[in-house]
Amino acid sequence: MTTAPAHLARREGSWSLRDWAVLLTLSANMILDAIEVSIVLVALPTIRADLGLSLWTVQWLMSGFALGFAALLIAGPRLTARWGRRRVYLAAMLGFAAASVAGSLADAPALLIATRVVKGLCAALTAPTGLAIIATLFPEERRARRAVSVYSLFGAAGFTAGLLLSGLLLQVSWRGTFLFPAPLALALLLVALRLIPRDRGTGPPARPVAPLLRNGPLLRTALCAATLNGTYHSLLFLITFRTQEELGWAPWRSALALLPACLPLAVTVPFAAPMVARWGTRRLIALGAAAPLAGQALSLWRPRAGYATGTLPALALVGAGFVLSFAALNMRAADAVPPVDRPAAVPLYQTAVQLGAVPMLPLTAWLLTTGDGYRPALALITAVGAVGLLTATAGTRTTDREDQP
Repeated sequence: MTTAPAHLARREGSWSLRDWAVLLTLSANMILDAIEVSIVLVALPTIRADLGLSLWTVQWLMSGFALGFAALLIAGPRLTARWGRRRVYLAAMLGFAAASVAGSLADAPALLIATRVVKGLCAALTAPTGLAIIATLFPEERRARRAVSVYSLFGAAGFTAGLLLSGLLLQVSWRGTFLFPAPLALALLLVALRLIPRDRGTGPPARPVAPLLRNGPLLRTALCAATLNGTYHSLLFLITFRTQEELGWAPWRSALALLPACLPLAVTVPFAAPMVARWGTRRLIALGAAAPLAGQALSLWRPRAGYATGTLPALALVGAGFVLSFAALNMRAADAVPPVDRPAAVPLYQTAVQLGAVPMLPLTAWLLTTGDGYRPALALITAVGAVGLLTATAGTRTTDREDQP
């Protein structure tokens, strides 16, 4: 079982320089994973034009990463139990850097997509493993909450940073968006080699996932998160291609246009826990499903409205949905099971989140290619958003403590 070495022992409430160094190193990995999604999103139209790819093919650069992420999340705890958290984390970081370099050099679509899948596989190991290391190094409840808040803040800020970086890097070449994460990953690897404590033996066997598939609250929460994530990425995908290919916007302008969908979450993450304590998870999850649905319905009603009157309000409503429900969904997924089952429940929940984008992005691309304009794709996105709202409002008669404001 992984334990903190003696020199990392701490007094209650105290934070040493090394505490901060370890936390910031692991949290920086969350920035890396979030950047990896948004930095490629804005680059998709440029990559499509340069390599002559179809919309169906180029979308796999997004959904391939999500597929790789989802594919290994559930198996991750077994790998860390077998090989140790530190070893798995470091190996995955090295693989992430190598795949970034390979992607920046690739011309064949199959190889380009394969590097994205590999990076998703690596991210599936680093993200939950980093969180597990944080939980071990900061065992006291108050310190743990503070550490996880910092960790979550970095992840939320990473998506916004990726959009801005993409707009800048595309001034030179789209290959820079693939290469940029490599030196960052290597730098984090070198720092982690020094800071992350060694495992003292392998961890306990991972608990089985099958019994959790009969847990109604957990499955409803996972479905809500999957629909939220799937519709989110699909709408941003659609808007990215509309602004760049139809309206002729430069990538940097397109990146700025997407900020209302992600910047509010990055700003409000530090206030998420008090908000959940005041309003309860059930209310916030329901409101967090209703707000994006309103934005999606607005886009469906006026698919060719201008940015200020159509796209901006829709993106603002989508951003509001994440502000309301991001923390609430994560907390409810954890509280839906006993503490002993959380190491298995959290990867299951995160897998559902990633799987939300896997079918949605290909279907959106297909409808944009074969349908008449944007309305069919927007109808799909809105319908899935409605499923999310129905799921969020189902089973509301509960006495679970996390639903009490």
